[in-house]
This record gives sequence, structure tokens and C-alpha cells, in this order.
Amino acid sequence: MLYIQSFTFNPFQENTYIIINDKKQCWIVDPGMYDNNETKLLTDYISSNNLTPQAIINTHAHLDHIFGINPLLKQYNIPFGLHKMEKDVLSYAPASAAMFGVSLATVPTPTFFIAEGQPLMLGDDTIEVRFTPGHSPGSIIFYYAPGNWAIGGDVLFSGSIGRTDLPGGNFNTLINSIKTQLFTLPGHTTVYPGHGPATTIDTEKLHNPFLQDWPCTTSSLPFNIGTTGCKSGVAQYSISLSRP
Repeated sequence: MLYIQSFTFNPFQENTYIIINDKKQCWIVDPGMYDNNETKLLTDYISSNNLTPQAIINTHAHLDHIFGINPLLKQYNIPFGLHKMEKDVLSYAPASAAMFGVSLATVPTPTFFIAEGQPLMLGDDTIEVRFTPGHSPGSIIFYYAPGNWAIGGDVLFSGSIGRTDLPGGNFNTLINSIKTQLFTLPGHTTVYPGHGPATTIDTEKLHNPFLQDWPCTTSSLPFNIGTTGCKSGVAQYSISLSRP
């Protein structure tokens, strides 16, 4: 059985996850530790629980999800993998750091690529990889059916969705990814996002304002967003979020 431990790091309040099996082997997902104190918080947890890191796996390569990769590569000498379509996003990291006014010493180098549909094995446990572009071109999610959970990166949030205004983002692609790759999971599946609290598939189907068949108006929404036109009678919303 696989279990999850979560941490929230860096100025963007990014969620980093550790996936742990019964043998105390673990994967580190989207390590976002920004400084030595945050890195120590995560590595102290690993050592105090006698965990053995096996790899770093990323849902995508935006700045806030890669801050902590290099210190872990140095300390544990483990591989780092993500989808091959995130290579360009990874290369944008220094420019992104400058844009957001944060520091990034060096860009981590992936040692393997994760392909959608190819299961990941942690010991005897299998995680399904689903391809969910839109927030970034190579976004993926990690779904563990026996535990009824998925780590979703910045694709779907509690009451919101990932931003699509960064290089490689596309609103329609993101909505399609959510509806075909996340909303096809069982309704009770818990989604652990890249920011904010966990949610469930059923909750977002019922209440997420970006995923309802709203008419071409924003008057019924509980907050102000812009529209960029209509398609098939449904408003196309423009989204502006502060996180990458």
C-alpha cells in the first residue's frame, strides 16, 4: 500500500509530496523547497522515518515545483524524471525566476522521462500515469487506484484550475485534460493538488465554477473573471492567478 505525506514550501505555497510504501521506500514528488530550512524539514522527515528515497518524479517543471530538486539529487544520488514535453519548460526556469523576482541557482537535469500510460513501480505497488497538458505542455498526474488518490500537479485545484497564460499553456487543452483524464476517475478519488487543499473528483464536478456549463455571462459567478468570447454557448473565461 502507498501513503502520502505532504509539505507546503516556497513563496508560491507549493505542495510537495512524499509517496511511501510499506517497505519505507519513497518517491519525492515536485520538491519545491526554496531554502536550506525547507530542505532540512523534508530531509529530517525522511531520516526520522527511516525512509529510502528511490527517485524524484515531477508532475511538471514550473519554477515552484523544481526549487528543491538539486539539493535532493546531491544528498541522495537518485534519478529525477518528468515528461519529455517538459524539457522546454525546464529550460525557461531562469527566465521565470527573474520574472517572479526569486532566485534559482541551477536548473536540474532530468535523468529519465516518464511516459503516459507507462506504470511506475515503487516496490510492488503500481501508479498510473495520465497525460494532462494545458497548464504546461507535458503535465502528468499520478493516480493510485488502491488508495483512491491522485497527485494532480497544477491541473485541478479545489474550486479552481491551473493558469494557462504561461508558455505552453492552453485553456481548452486544460479543460479537455480535466474532463477526460481526471473526471473519468471514480468520484470519491482524492486529488492532491500543487497548491491549496485536497479535494475530490465529485466535489469539483459539482462545484468548480470553471468546469460547469455556464451561460455566456459572468453575472451568476460569485467572483469577477473576464470572458474572452463564447463557444457553443459557453463563456470562455480568462484566468489570472499569481502562482506559476
